[in-house]
Amino acid sequence: MRTNIVKRKLREGKPSYGTWLSMGDLFATRIIARLGFDWLTLDLEHSPIDWSQAAMIFAAIADAGCIPLARVPKGNHDYIKRVLDGGAWGIVVPMVDTVEQAQIAIRAAKYPPVGNRSLGGGMHNLNFDASVGEYFARANDEILVILQTESPTGVKNAEEIYSLPGVDGIFVGPVDLRANMRSPDGKEASDQEFEDMLQRVVDIGKKTGTPTGMHTMEIDAALARAKQGMQFIAIGSELRMMTQRAQEIVRAVNPEAGEKNLARY
Repeated sequence: MRTNIVKRKLREGKPSYGTWLSMGDLFATRIIARLGFDWLTLDLEHSPIDWSQAAMIFAAIADAGCIPLARVPKGNHDYIKRVLDGGAWGIVVPMVDTVEQAQIAIRAAKYPPVGNRSLGGGMHNLNFDASVGEYFARANDEILVILQTESPTGVKNAEEIYSLPGVDGIFVGPVDLRANMRSPDGKEASDQEFEDMLQRVVDIGKKTGTPTGMHTMEIDAALARAKQGMQFIAIGSELRMMTQRAQEIVRAVNPEAGEKNLARY
């Protein structure tokens, strides 16, 4: 059975880099899975991707030697079971604010006696090059569980959440975190307040021995977060990469149209 190298990197204190898949396109996925990213996360929270489509994408990533992950719409038993049975090697769970929410997600990702994941299916093991029996025996050790911190409430409860057995890493959703830091009158958090909140996440991660990370949009930002101590780091998405390069071309050949459409993505 194949080994989850991302899980190993996180345990060894090394950074891992990946990107988000928002388009659900199989051809694009097959290409990007061969470019050298440690992992690719299929975004099922914000993208209209169905289960069959997701399973084919997980398989394409695994067959290319990359690690397929899924951001589930919600951290419940049904969603987590479906993506893992469909062949994902791990989950990214959004909006984890409480210990109870974290425990539900962790248990759903683990077979008994550690968790309550239901046994069944015959697709999950294929992506690990394993028999069904071998998968059942070793999946608890190889499946990656990443919980998202996306609010001040999540940061307030961070030490308890991050200390739970079975948490492989914490991932900050910076857009939601900053939005949830708004004051009751709608005032945005300052850059310094936001950075202070991120540093709290990193510090609590170090205290509990739990790797942290976040979504970045540029290479320099990703490297800076790694220097800060983060390990599970996303850089943009395949959609952003496509539009960013296309915008550069359009601005060069048709500046007026390029500037007009720049703000759409």
